[in-house]
Amino acid sequence: MTLAFWASDVCLIGVQSALVAGARGHAPARVERLAERLSGRGWALVPLASIVLVVAAVRSAGTTADGLAWLALIAVPPLAAVALGTAMRGARPPLALLAVPLFALAWAGRDTLTGEGAAVLLSALSCVTLGVLLTAVAPHGWLKAGIVLMAIADALLIGAELLQPAADVLNAAAPPAELPQLQRALFGDALMGYGDLFVAGVFGAIVAAEAAAEPAETPAWRWAIAVFALSVAFILLFLLVDVLPATVPVAVVLLLRERLRARMQR
Repeated sequence: MTLAFWASDVCLIGVQSALVAGARGHAPARVERLAERLSGRGWALVPLASIVLVVAAVRSAGTTADGLAWLALIAVPPLAAVALGTAMRGARPPLALLAVPLFALAWAGRDTLTGEGAAVLLSALSCVTLGVLLTAVAPHGWLKAGIVLMAIADALLIGAELLQPAADVLNAAAPPAELPQLQRALFGDALMGYGDLFVAGVFGAIVAAEAAAEPAETPAWRWAIAVFALSVAFILLFLLVDVLPATVPVAVVLLLRERLRARMQR
């Protein structure tokens, strides 16, 4: 069974948007204590570095893609387990075990929608954990700027035709034994980079953390719907171009949220 491109892409957009409402408002106590010692503004550069440095590294050395594929294979399942156990809304320690059957499905059904969906879910869950961790160590204002800079860099690299060649190499990198490729999100005929999920996970963690500190904040699910609606409208540009920066709708909604928050504070 296969899905048309538009249906596949809307499904991926749905997963990306759900990440905006997926995170808890704070990291576990142990992580927060560690974050106090490690925090700094430099962490806000991680979103930008995750696209610029990866593109540069893959373009300069093809073997980098294989290394990143192995890194994702090793790191994503444990990070997904942490999300299920502690980092996401509704998390419970026993739920962390669900990462095991998800990985099994992603491996056994690699060429099916079920297997692709399991792999996408693992990658998305790992981004919840990464978002919570990054939000714990980086000042929120600087991290928001990092998200916007990431989206700008994404758009510029696509416009300059520098991103897609590197992305093609990275997306094609595969571990042996037909192990799942968790360094990208493939579902049906649509494809997203890991960074597209990552930026939504970071934005969601910021929203959750600020809502926990200020209960009057707009609920996270409303921003998730905003990202979904804008992203669905944004993909209409596929009628004109072949590649779109999926980070841009997330950054636009973040800027809209900041504008509304500033107005409410005034």
